[in-house]
Amino acid sequence: MPVTQSLTDAMTILVFVSGLVLLAVGAEALVRGASRLAAALGISPLVIGLTVVAFGTSSPELSVSVKAAISAQGGIALGNVIGSNIFNVLFILGLSALVAPLVVSQQLVRLDVPVMVAVSVLVLIFGFDEKLSRSEGLFLVAGLLIYIWFLVWQSRKESAEVRDEYAKEFGFRGNATSWLANVGFVLGGLALLILGARWLVASAVSMAQDLGVSELVIGLTIVAAGTSLPEVVTSVIASLRGERDIAVGNVVGSNLFNTMGVLGLSSIVAPTGMEVSAAVIRFDLPIMIVAAFACLPILFTGGIISRLEGALLLAYYVAYTLYLILAAAQHDALPEFSAVMLYFVIPPTVVTLMIVTVREARRRRKRQKE
Repeated sequence: MPVTQSLTDAMTILVFVSGLVLLAVGAEALVRGASRLAAALGISPLVIGLTVVAFGTSSPELSVSVKAAISAQGGIALGNVIGSNIFNVLFILGLSALVAPLVVSQQLVRLDVPVMVAVSVLVLIFGFDEKLSRSEGLFLVAGLLIYIWFLVWQSRKESAEVRDEYAKEFGFRGNATSWLANVGFVLGGLALLILGARWLVASAVSMAQDLGVSELVIGLTIVAAGTSLPEVVTSVIASLRGERDIAVGNVVGSNLFNTMGVLGLSSIVAPTGMEVSAAVIRFDLPIMIVAAFACLPILFTGGIISRLEGALLLAYYVAYTLYLILAAAQHDALPEFSAVMLYFVIPPTVVTLMIVTVREARRRRKRQKE
């Protein structure tokens, strides 16, 4: 029996890893094919960078959450979105800032961050009745369509410098080498995403059962981190190359797509809507909102995420993950850890962020008056 169990566990891990590989390869193929087709159709490099690329890197989250929602495994679907959004801000931005301080000066990204905060709060409000209905999902998807339209309209105001930056990063030159090849990339990428999502969800459910933890915890941790691999690669490479806005723009765009597109579609296709547990409302959704709100100082403090701030973001992600592990194991240290985070870590951070934001806003208003 132990040998059989070991073989079963090994197969589960193998299927899980294979699913991640298929998701990563599928996302890359989809992004490249769709980007070149969009460029060939004359779409602005900026719009491609903030929609096709940002949304393309979120395609693993979409395929996994939709598959889980259809299979009535709402814990994985919801946990994947919330966990990915937290992972994107705390881990990816933190890691990218450690590689090189991130400079954010693009006006469009500055507008996107408040929208990300507002949409995160909206999801919490929708979830107060412990369910995301199909009508609420439709509302979120409609918001995504309006957001895309706004990006297209706003892109006409961007400078040539910003356009060249996105063109340099993603290789957009306005000419597709081969329509057939790029269509093949898109279709092949979608096929790999569907298959990878199927394997990942099935293995994640199996691991949750074997470990005795909820599907929500698996979705918030392993699945969320795994489906965010494309964002990790895109943002870190952009940071290494010194691109000003792409690392941050990719994270913000992906989070908006996750919240409005992935969560909206998952709520629509779920047989009875998306169930939202009381634990998610009390803890995970507020953490997602705090993580989104943490981006606001980027708007008002010279548009820079320093290495120290990046290290702080990473530390918060480690603390959040540690909390989930302690909670899943029902460890004796959980009450003390929760108390320290709730009363001595989170409040000072929130207050500091608010003070810095208000001071910088006042300083800018004073400068404008002069």
